[in-house]
Amino acid sequence: MTNLTGTHAASALAPANPWSLVPPLGNLDAYIAAVNRLPMLTQEEERDYARKLKEHNDLDAAGRLIMSHLRLVVSISRQYLGYGLPHGDLIQEGNVGLMKAVKRFDPEQNVRLVSYAIHWIKAEIHEYILKNWRMVKVATTKAQRKLFFNLRSLKQGMQADAAMDDDLSLRETLTAQQVDAMAAKLNVKPEEVMEMETRLSGGDVMLDPTPGDDGEQAYGPIAYLSDASHEPTQMIESRQRDVLATDGIAQALEQLDARSRRIVEERWLKVNDDGSGGMTLHELAAEYGVSAERIRQIEVAAMKKMKKALAEFA
Repeated sequence: MTNLTGTHAASALAPANPWSLVPPLGNLDAYIAAVNRLPMLTQEEERDYARKLKEHNDLDAAGRLIMSHLRLVVSISRQYLGYGLPHGDLIQEGNVGLMKAVKRFDPEQNVRLVSYAIHWIKAEIHEYILKNWRMVKVATTKAQRKLFFNLRSLKQGMQADAAMDDDLSLRETLTAQQVDAMAAKLNVKPEEVMEMETRLSGGDVMLDPTPGDDGEQAYGPIAYLSDASHEPTQMIESRQRDVLATDGIAQALEQLDARSRRIVEERWLKVNDDGSGGMTLHELAAEYGVSAERIRQIEVAAMKKMKKALAEFA
């Protein structure tokens, strides 16, 4: 019986279905431990599996290539933990990039898959970060995306040096000299560095915050950003109010006798240039030669009649 050593021995001892080594439940630590136990492939094995995939669309061969490089995704994803996104999500997106790399890998180029896959893994993680790090996208063009990641990495390095030198100036905002240094190193304009720095330092605000510990709904921008004036129901109701305030009131006034109509107009509808209203109860009482109480009774009766007329109009 031939003795096997090294990677060949690990491959020979690997289960027929290597996917069985990955735990089915969502335990990230167990997943990372499992992928680190998966056997690595030699260059000959890697080329053989890649040819089977390319020439015969062998999915089992594709699985072997993917499984042997899952630890690479875990390693790369750790570099992006500073963006505040879940590590599991970063790994998942990196795995998508790895699958794309395996699909496009050409075994005849005499290049190891690990070198080829790094680009695809990082590209997929970058895309995920840019889409999910902020609701308002911080980088939209290719140049802005490059500046986004390079500026953040460079600033972290400068902050680390500042911490060693106990220089607090780099820990909060960038000085003009620091901006110029970054712009020169990244080959961009200082204005572009400042704009991206502003986007990076801006805090996220929840539009619709969740209730607080006391059960009360928190107050957020959604409360004053929403525009109800163009909501269909509100528009219909507003239009109905406008019609009632014009045609409806005019028609209701026609149901009144002349005295009742004038009392209502003076008491409710008349506005003078100085902002004051029409005649008072006592002024109307003196004009018609009755008591103020009688004017009030006529007003109440007229308002009831108008209310009924408006209801029928609506």
